[in-house]
Amino acid sequence: MREFIVEADGGSRGNPGPAGYGAVVCDAATGETLAETAEYLGVATNNVAEYRGLLAGLRAAHGLDPEAAVRVRMDSKLVVEQMSGRWKIKHPDLKPLAAEAGRVFPPGRVTYEWIPRDRNKHADRLANEAMDAGGRGERWSPPPSAAVPEPSGANAPEPSGANAGGALTGAAAGTGEPFAGTGGAAAKAGDDARAARAVASPGWGPPDMGAPATFVLLRHGETPLTPQKRFSGSGGTDPSLSDAGREQAERVAAALARRGTIQAIVSSPLARTRETAGIVAARLGLEVTVDDGLRETDFGAWEGLTFAEVRERYPDDLEAWLADPEAEPTGGGESFTAVAARIAVTRDKLTAAHAGRTVLLVSHVTPIKTFVRLALDAPPKALFRMELSAASLSAIAYYADGNASVRLFNDTSHLR
Repeated sequence: MREFIVEADGGSRGNPGPAGYGAVVCDAATGETLAETAEYLGVATNNVAEYRGLLAGLRAAHGLDPEAAVRVRMDSKLVVEQMSGRWKIKHPDLKPLAAEAGRVFPPGRVTYEWIPRDRNKHADRLANEAMDAGGRGERWSPPPSAAVPEPSGANAPEPSGANAGGALTGAAAGTGEPFAGTGGAAAKAGDDARAARAVASPGWGPPDMGAPATFVLLRHGETPLTPQKRFSGSGGTDPSLSDAGREQAERVAAALARRGTIQAIVSSPLARTRETAGIVAARLGLEVTVDDGLRETDFGAWEGLTFAEVRERYPDDLEAWLADPEAEPTGGGESFTAVAARIAVTRDKLTAAHAGRTVLLVSHVTPIKTFVRLALDAPPKALFRMELSAASLSAIAYYADGNASVRLFNDTSHLR
């Protein structure tokens, strides 16, 4: 059995603050470096960054050889002790990351060892490189010698007026269909075996990258609260679709049936999404699976209120929420940072499970906007700059080179 050493690290400049991770996979017998990966995470805690580094390193090792044994070396006593089962995992942001890391290899195939920081310099350097790149508004990439060259003109800006109506499709996707489930010039992100290799620079992907995992993101149809623009999250209000919402779901089902590309359907557990997904599934002849990670934000005491009502009753909390992604809605709601961590874990799990497939994810405003924000490496404030209509379609392709391509956003043409 082949054996790998995974060294991983993560850091946060502020805790929480600008964060990133780095991981390296080495051959245990020769010491040869086989893979490097790093990523800027935006605002996160140090512990979240360390767990994300562990997860990336394990996935890279799995991509090289899923039958291998792995020795993980980290300078985080917390991660080593928790993943070894000696310490309990109490923090809600760490539990799903630890669970996901534990599923990459079968139990017993991975061992954990604490090492001093000065023996973890390689992973630490990669994490700092990722944070430095993020500070410049760039994505981390390996040295030029390891990067895939970008053809002249790749990812050139589109002319003024392109993609009118909200659709990011066409030449950028390399296909006439915005989510046809095939490769193209904008080849981007996922987590299958080829992610084990050094992450290529953003842009034109290698020819053997394969078909992406394509997520078609459907916001549920209208509920009685939708026209009133009331906060409707997962913290108490769980309305069913209105008659208008059911009609919208029927229309989107017909449009997806004509397209014929959806291979699986995954829904948020809330009533309005499950009802929407059920209408589509009946038309497409597919089953619906439920993933709790796709649920809407918990808006705490704001559930059922309009924006104006929240401003009147909780002005200070609202201002903090608008300014700080770490701020929670009144009464213990869910911050945008917490939602982003949840969506990132859900994204990674679903892309690994559906590599090369086109999957309909039926979800809500904040999760769908967060999928798009993370795909674009946009800051949290970008959430307030997107309009997402009821029963709208968006699409993101996740390729094996560690990037993502937004192919469609807020398309409502099927509702006209």
